[in-house]
Amino acid sequence: MKIRILVADDHAVVRMGLAALLNLQKDFEVVGQAKNGEIAVREAANLSPDVVVMDLMMPKIDGIEATRRILANCRRTKVLILTSHAISDSIAKALAAGASGAVLKSAENKELVSAIRAIASGDSFVSAEIQGLMDTDPPVTGLTGRQSEVLQSLTLGLTNKDIAVQLGISIRSVEEHVNNILEKIGAANRAEAVGIALRKHLVKI
Repeated sequence: MKIRILVADDHAVVRMGLAALLNLQKDFEVVGQAKNGEIAVREAANLSPDVVVMDLMMPKIDGIEATRRILANCRRTKVLILTSHAISDSIAKALAAGASGAVLKSAENKELVSAIRAIASGDSFVSAEIQGLMDTDPPVTGLTGRQSEVLQSLTLGLTNKDIAVQLGISIRSVEEHVNNILEKIGAANRAEAVGIALRKHLVKI
């Protein structure tokens, strides 16, 4: 029985190239394609593929949220993240959302094929490059909703007083949040915290 695959990527050339590559495998069948996360969720529900090959950065709904929704609706479907954005935090979020593996788009074709076969059989597959990235640049975890709001405000150059007024909390509370943020993301000061937040896509820009 063939492994039924849905390819989700916002670039048509990438989608078609992946579909052509995967259909060359005798045990693979690409049953659908999706150009954004919203379509990926809908097509997964309609097609019930064995594996969704999911890009992280997509319009409408990003790959992380699309993964979460697909797995909530399609219990037997597995998701493999295929991304060119080597950001440990985004990949970690996708894995936390239930993805069974992750591979970089720069990987050899045989690695992608092996990854699909592995997760279709119930195993997990994280490429050595991605594992190395997560080891050397660990994802930031544990930021509370309020801390994320404060971090967002820091990237806008707001002072503690400005943030306090904006969020309706005391300046002392802002100071405590800033100190906790610095500790959690491994920053020595506010400027470094902003740099890390932007590099790791921890805030909206």
